[in-house]
Amino acid sequence: MYRMCAQCSNCFDSSDFSTNQWSKGEGESRCVDCVEANHQPIRCPECRKIFRTENEVLMHSQMHRPRTIACPICGGSKRFKSGANAVQHVESGFCSSCEGSDNARAKIYEYVSKQAPMKQFLSNAPMIGYDYGSNTIDVPDYPYKCPSCNKVFRQLSQLMQHQDQKHNEQMTLRIGY
Repeated sequence: MYRMCAQCSNCFDSSDFSTNQWSKGEGESRCVDCVEANHQPIRCPECRKIFRTENEVLMHSQMHRPRTIACPICGGSKRFKSGANAVQHVESGFCSSCEGSDNARAKIYEYVSKQAPMKQFLSNAPMIGYDYGSNTIDVPDYPYKCPSCNKVFRQLSQLMQHQDQKHNEQMTLRIGY
């Protein structure tokens, strides 16, 4: 199926249009080249590097953050640039206080459940039990929910990245629970 670009008047098939542009319909759609030609380059305010989109600048700007956040479980000497990175350290199973990824998943869920300001990020999903030592922690399959848009997440780090990138909000972590 072919369509004429509303800006350059050339005919292209659907692969030359973004999904958004194609869905605008005949006479409204602009080809990828015309859309990109209208974008002005955006500079990083820190290092002045040039990017094509706001999202690229946002993703890049994270590299300029200082490493000030400690692991919320072990509080170790390793520091992270974001709360999401610190939680990834736990969820990956590499945190010295967790001993494996299943145990880490239960520990980070327990951590969130005991932090009053963070309880708003818990979903009401069905529970899965994790048994470690003498304790059993029931963790939902998708235990975390964005309070702004209600999207659910399997891992807290995914929610934290979502909050940071989509809603421009960083979640605060405290060490220990």
